[in-house]
Amino acid sequence: MTTKKDIRKHFLELRLNMPDDISADLNGRLLSRVYTLPLQQIKLAHIFLPISEKKEVNTWPLVKWFREHQPSLEWAISRSDMKTGSMEHFLWKPDAVLVKNKFGIPEPVSGTEVQPADIDLVFVPLLAFDTRGYRVGYGKGMYDRFLKQCKPGVKTVGLSFFEPVPAIEDLDAWDIPLHTVVTPDNIYHFK
Repeated sequence: MTTKKDIRKHFLELRLNMPDDISADLNGRLLSRVYTLPLQQIKLAHIFLPISEKKEVNTWPLVKWFREHQPSLEWAISRSDMKTGSMEHFLWKPDAVLVKNKFGIPEPVSGTEVQPADIDLVFVPLLAFDTRGYRVGYGKGMYDRFLKQCKPGVKTVGLSFFEPVPAIEDLDAWDIPLHTVVTPDNIYHFK
């Protein structure tokens, strides 16, 4: 299990078959580690909202916690165009109207557009990652394209229920390693 296709299939099945009480426990432990990250200098963070049907990491409590404990931190969320593989980014205010797209992703209906170059930190969704910080997502490459648009030095933090695989063998030239990945039991720093 070292190719993206095999890793993707394996970890998606693991996540989908995980009992709700186990995923809730893992999610709580993972988020408690995220809260320890030194994010005081971050002004604008981009967050993914979970596809609940795919049992992604639930990021709603993460944003709620930071809004209470670090209210100066602003948040951005995206609206995806699956035909072009592109993403538009919007400032996420607490009263924003969100609607699930056909893939189950909560997205903003409207809002103030944000340029990728203005984002200081990106929380990145993933199915799995390796010991070098490379990730496997759903295979559309949308986050890799988005991260290339961000300013040099943008911080990237992956959130994973699972520990790393040794290596992803079939990396592509456009794959971007993450700076940090947080799991329920560890925080990994890669660069």
